[in-house]
Amino acid sequence: MKEEKQAQPIEKHHEQPDNLSRLKKLESDELVNKYFQTTYQPPNLKKARKRLKQDVNVHYDYEIPSDMQSIGKDKTFYIRTYGCQMNEHDTEVMAGLMTAMGYQATDQMKQADVILLNTCAIRENAENKVFGELGHIKPLKKENPDLIVAICGCMSQEESVVNRLLQKHPFVDLIFGTHNIHRLPELIKEAMFSKAMVVEVWSKEGDIIENLPKKRQGKLKAWVNIMYGCDKFCTYCIVPYTRGKERSRLPDDVIAEVKELAQQGYKEVTLLGQNVNAYGKDLPFTYGLGQLMEALTEIDIPRIRFTTSHPRDFDDHLIDVLARGRNLLDHIHLPVQSGSNEILRIMARRHTREDYLALVKKIRERMPEATLTTDIIVGFPNETEAQFEETLQLVEMVGFEHAFTFIYSPREGTPAAKWQDDVPMQVKKERLNRLNALVNKQSRAAMEQYVGEVVTVLVEGESRKDAEVLSGYTERNKLVNFKGSKTLIGQMVPVKITEAKTWSLLGEEI
Repeated sequence: MKEEKQAQPIEKHHEQPDNLSRLKKLESDELVNKYFQTTYQPPNLKKARKRLKQDVNVHYDYEIPSDMQSIGKDKTFYIRTYGCQMNEHDTEVMAGLMTAMGYQATDQMKQADVILLNTCAIRENAENKVFGELGHIKPLKKENPDLIVAICGCMSQEESVVNRLLQKHPFVDLIFGTHNIHRLPELIKEAMFSKAMVVEVWSKEGDIIENLPKKRQGKLKAWVNIMYGCDKFCTYCIVPYTRGKERSRLPDDVIAEVKELAQQGYKEVTLLGQNVNAYGKDLPFTYGLGQLMEALTEIDIPRIRFTTSHPRDFDDHLIDVLARGRNLLDHIHLPVQSGSNEILRIMARRHTREDYLALVKKIRERMPEATLTTDIIVGFPNETEAQFEETLQLVEMVGFEHAFTFIYSPREGTPAAKWQDDVPMQVKKERLNRLNALVNKQSRAAMEQYVGEVVTVLVEGESRKDAEVLSGYTERNKLVNFKGSKTLIGQMVPVKITEAKTWSLLGEEI
């Protein structure tokens, strides 16, 4: 990519260690001087808003640069992940890249030679957690000037965040975006030797790099990214600016990855996308999520899920494919965000209350036992009590068994962030409490229906609260705890449910 002229890089406020001997390719003064032309390419919101009609290139020839393949020998890295499953998947890729460079993972931040904070920009609270963590990292940087501190993920794609980091956290060595994770080796290399903060955030759509190394978390469940970005531009959401336009992986590449996971013994795969059921709309041939899911039923893997869906893109063909069952699970996460048509309109959700209920009716007709969960935003600017009541009514009508509920959080750069709001925070919090009480009630009622039933549990390990108890999830994503032998970990085990709680089930092995 041709680099544009930018402002001069910010000098870091600490002594730079002399590590030149660690890179054999940097032996001459000429190369060193050339190398110290530090990358400074911050995010640009205006560019991120553009949706140019351009082809997305797919690359299959990725390799770690030869001079970085052992740079991490006897060194460790630590990654802290904030946010959604997409960030979790990005962390697996970054962990794979770091491992390929010779680094070893550590779960102790104080022991790390490289710290990466993989950030989320969805809500203000997530950003505050990251800046709070930087306060804890600063003393570590003073104790060990060789420590590389990197900020990546969705926060890195925001102009205001990068400006704040430049001004108030100059000890940070590296900032990079969501589109150029594959450049982590080169960026680590530059951060090691630059005297200034390295910033590389592409405000354009990224290509698709197919053969990046991954270090997956666990051996039972796997994330498989089938597409990137979002084109919906809901007025409250920063994701289209941080993740770019929708780009689908080729079906053969997705299918090959799932087959490989099956051969490795994985029991469950979750297909990921910011708007996963828009999959295939950008491909040069007719192919959608329904066709992809149908192809995956031929693979010998017990469970396949997908998240997150948009109601506008949930078509009849996908419903028909899911209704046939097999290894496709009927737990559907379908964000509604509000039950008020007026709020949905100013959110630019592109669906109405009636559209959503009609879709739920179709799903229920074809899959009567399907579990539906959702996302809901409370206290959107100027939301009235009557509009909030419409949301409560919709929650009852659909019978959601779980919901991720949030008070609206304005994100700089989105249209909604500029709007005046006459709803006091106290009112917003009271509405959230009422909504949560209803969702909890419905969750408990759904759980109680399982008492006496036999469910299949994919046993993931010991319960966090009791080492004598095993823990795992059903096909419909219900958490089950039961006593059993540790040899059951990793197995699909029939369990009879004996007691229901609001968010989990207790049972006994059959």
